[in-house]
Amino acid sequence: MDLLQHLITIFAENGYIAVFIALMICGAGLPLPEDITLVAGGVIAGLGYANVHAMFALAMFGVLLGDAGIFLLGHHYGARILQWRFVARVLTPSRYAMVQEKFARYGNRMLFFARFLPGMRTTIYLTAGTTHRVSFLRFLLIDTLAALISVPFWVYLGYFGADNHEWLVMWIQRGQSSLWALVGILSLTLLVLWWRHRRRARCGLD
Repeated sequence: MDLLQHLITIFAENGYIAVFIALMICGAGLPLPEDITLVAGGVIAGLGYANVHAMFALAMFGVLLGDAGIFLLGHHYGARILQWRFVARVLTPSRYAMVQEKFARYGNRMLFFARFLPGMRTTIYLTAGTTHRVSFLRFLLIDTLAALISVPFWVYLGYFGADNHEWLVMWIQRGQSSLWALVGILSLTLLVLWWRHRRRARCGLD
């Protein structure tokens, strides 16, 4: 967890602006893990260098801005962007074809679950933009709903674990599986609520 400690030091010295810049780097697809960055932001709030709720708001804005930037680049330049040297390293022809096939099969659900797939997030958002399969407003809505699960999870994990390094490291290691469990629980809850609402509507018609 040397990266986490390094980010905590930088964020503690430079505050919110450093967190925001780091999230822009994450959004650009550069090799800086978004989850560790968010945890580090939460840790400095737990240590008293920032307000945790302000950190959450900043993190949401930074995450969504970075995601929107990737989508809009693809949307504006289309398939031409695949010829850019940096993009070609991230989005190879085989990966591009694979993501397109997944979009054809799963539709907009791909955008929602992309937020929980760190290695594929940039690729999926860029492909969504280049193929014009979804409007920007719909993309932003889906991405916001997903971010409202992942961003507070990591930020508040860092906040509550700021004074307990061993506990924090343990939950960071468990974090991705725990996050998927949270997504599953929320999805199941929404499904039950939808089913109950539909059942009541049917009973009312009867």
